[in-house]
Amino acid sequence: MRTKSERHTTKSRVRAPRRLLLLCLLAVFALLAASCTGDTDSDADSGDAPASTAAATTAPAADDDMADDDMADDDMADDDMADDAPTAPVTQGPGGEEAVASSEITLSDDEIAQVQAGGYTAALLWHTAGAFTDAVSQGARDAFAELGIEVIAETNASFDAAQQANDVETVMAQNPDIIISLAIGPDAGAAAFRPAVEAGVQLVFLSNVPQGYVHGEDYVGIVTDDLAAMGITAANLLGEALGGEGEVGFIFHDAAYYVTNQRDQAFKSWIEINYPGIEIVAEQGLADPAAAEEIAAALLTRHPDLDGIYAPWSAGPADGVLAALRAAGASDVAVVTMDLDTNVSLDLVEGGNIVGIAADEAYNLGRTMAFEGAYGLLGKAAPAFVVVPAIGVTADNIVDAYRQSLAAEPPKEVLDALGN
Repeated sequence: MRTKSERHTTKSRVRAPRRLLLLCLLAVFALLAASCTGDTDSDADSGDAPASTAAATTAPAADDDMADDDMADDDMADDDMADDAPTAPVTQGPGGEEAVASSEITLSDDEIAQVQAGGYTAALLWHTAGAFTDAVSQGARDAFAELGIEVIAETNASFDAAQQANDVETVMAQNPDIIISLAIGPDAGAAAFRPAVEAGVQLVFLSNVPQGYVHGEDYVGIVTDDLAAMGITAANLLGEALGGEGEVGFIFHDAAYYVTNQRDQAFKSWIEINYPGIEIVAEQGLADPAAAEEIAAALLTRHPDLDGIYAPWSAGPADGVLAALRAAGASDVAVVTMDLDTNVSLDLVEGGNIVGIAADEAYNLGRTMAFEGAYGLLGKAAPAFVVVPAIGVTADNIVDAYRQSLAAEPPKEVLDALGN
């Protein structure tokens, strides 16, 4: 049997023409982009994941006529090649909304003083409990404290839509001015939060928006991850771990949920654009996280020479993949996934199968939601869809990543494995 190094050499020879073509296309695209952007640096030049794919709320000024004239002078063949060049994934909201960076959500000193003088209250109605929710909640609480807004309630619906409706009803008896929450289900969420809408409460949602709700009328805004940046980050982590060569299994979330769908698709697209030496040889949808181990075991049976696997998130899917790899003795298969969790973090620092984790700034999610709630109080228009940056986590930066993402230290098991 050939070694993985020998397989990679053979694959490189076979893929060389395709790689050359892709590189030529990308080079032409880069030259055309440079002619339009002047001396501005581009993250895409190096293939590195951007911290965020989101746009600022205000577009930079440009002389469109001059740019059009310059583009018209380009060679027709170059234009045709540029049209065929692949483009980087970009995050969009559930209704196709443009993503705006969380750094754009700010208040002036006068606006903050106005909110502080209002004697406002807020409630946090969460869908579940855990390290992620704790970090979002803490970010919101800290921001509300800065704004002089009292948090009067915090609930956990345990992914039960009926319980969330009860939570809304209970909290409404306290007349909050702001509610921040993740709506459980678009239809159930629409009914659950309708009393808050009718009472004029400023609603800010995490990731989801209830069916039929209108931005700026029924709710202030949506805040979530920069989904494309998460997928791009995971792709780069795996690509670097494999040295740009190998066969990969792609396990994606098989459900109509824009958050996971965009993250998964961005991973796949970025691998295809930037890592021609990596071939996705197997794709399998995952509807039930409990089926991840069985799916990974089947991938290994059909493709015993797999070099890597993508799992759509950590708690559940990545755990199942790790269990299958350990059962098969496949210690050399690299795995990337999304979201910080104790099991995958421990495997990462112990030099196991996990080679990288794409994480979000959960604490920043909460802060941004709180500030958007203040936008609503002030009658200040907020973007429909706001995202926080992605973080690429390796064993070398995991402590700082936990602090940046969750505003907390890594779990004790992880710190012990690091020797801290």
